[in-house]
Amino acid sequence: MNPQGEFRTAEQVLALAPDAPSRKAGSKLATPGPWSDTGDGEGAVWGLCAGSGSTPYRTVVDLSGASGPAFNCSCPSRKFPCKHALGLLLLRASDEAAVRAGGEPPEWARSWLSGRRLRAERAAKAEPGAATAEGEAEAEAAGAAGAEAGRAAARRRADQRARRMADGARELEHRLADLLRAGLASADRGGYGQWEETAARMVDAQAPGLAARVRELAAVPASGDGWPSRMLAECALLHTLAQGFLHLDGLPEPLAATVRSRVGLTTDTAELLATGEPVRDDWLILAQRDADDGRLTTRRVWLHGRNTGRMALLLSYGAAGRAPELSLPVGLSLDADLVYYPAARPLRAALATRHAPPRAAAGPPPGTDVATALARYGDALRDDPWLDAWPVVLDDVIPAPDAELGWQLADARTESALPVDPRCADRTGLWQLAAVSGGEPVTVFGDCGHAGFTPLTTWAPEAVPL
Repeated sequence: MNPQGEFRTAEQVLALAPDAPSRKAGSKLATPGPWSDTGDGEGAVWGLCAGSGSTPYRTVVDLSGASGPAFNCSCPSRKFPCKHALGLLLLRASDEAAVRAGGEPPEWARSWLSGRRLRAERAAKAEPGAATAEGEAEAEAAGAAGAEAGRAAARRRADQRARRMADGARELEHRLADLLRAGLASADRGGYGQWEETAARMVDAQAPGLAARVRELAAVPASGDGWPSRMLAECALLHTLAQGFLHLDGLPEPLAATVRSRVGLTTDTAELLATGEPVRDDWLILAQRDADDGRLTTRRVWLHGRNTGRMALLLSYGAAGRAPELSLPVGLSLDADLVYYPAARPLRAALATRHAPPRAAAGPPPGTDVATALARYGDALRDDPWLDAWPVVLDDVIPAPDAELGWQLADARTESALPVDPRCADRTGLWQLAAVSGGEPVTVFGDCGHAGFTPLTTWAPEAVPL
């Protein structure tokens, strides 16, 4: 395989990112604007990226190594790859004309590439079978020592990040304590700026999950009547999450995995696929939705296992408004292996082996009534207190707008109804749902949570469940 041909898609590049903030920052740089003197040749990609200083950052990626790409950048970041390396590779993947192909590296890039490749040549055997037994033993020992040194360095980086995140969690606890001492009314007077500063501190602490929840907290005072009770509830959840992270050693491993994920510690997908236990099933593709924040496109694909009855959520990413690579046609069925990410209530999964192409499905999966859907969300919430919603299939429900209560999904078998989440922005989709129903009961898939139900997919009344 020619290494120069690798990392030609955004999905491949984003898989190299050390964390979610790096993916977002790299995606923001995946445009020609900040770049100059870019090139692609001799097994490398290079370019100059304008930053806050007067001198642009020199970024070069070596794609020729058998063990994977190597990165070098003059920026002060301690992440590998840094956002500039990710942005350069993403720019190359999205706009080939923006990175000149077939050129020669400039002197500053060639110098680093030559030194790195010379060291690699010295470490490699000159030719197959030429080494003596003693030389092979020395090479093996050197390789083992190098691997151990790499693992030790990775452990040190992980320990350093864990300490920074713990410091951030403790700082957040002090901020919450100050808020409660001053009274919740102070949150309304302080405005958004005070929370944005706290969120920035969580980003500095490499705890993006805490930063995201702090920003959500900042919006609560403007959420209308009853905001103090919602503020108190959100503060309690944030306090519980911070305390959970500070006491990870005392938690059962599934809950500890959930806490790590919630604060922003990600599980390496390649390692998960290599070590996790696959779940093979006939997966019905229930829904697919994209969310674009201007820098990163996040695609969510929901699946239901016909034999296991399990729900699964696949996530994939695309840079700078580009669609992610993973795309599964809604309504079809896929015979495949999934590997679930560790969690107290596993839902997110990675797609492993596909045993056959997607094929037509007979109809929707078995549904449930409103009461059972709420009970399922409650069971999931017991395992993951920070869970906003849980995917469920409702059957025999009639969508109907209400002038006072808003949209409702009324259970045709009982007098109960489930409100549609008021944050559901797709009002056109709700009217389309009502048109499909025509006043008759339908089967609907969506997320059931504390704020209500978010419809994602519906089947016509004549559809027969599997």
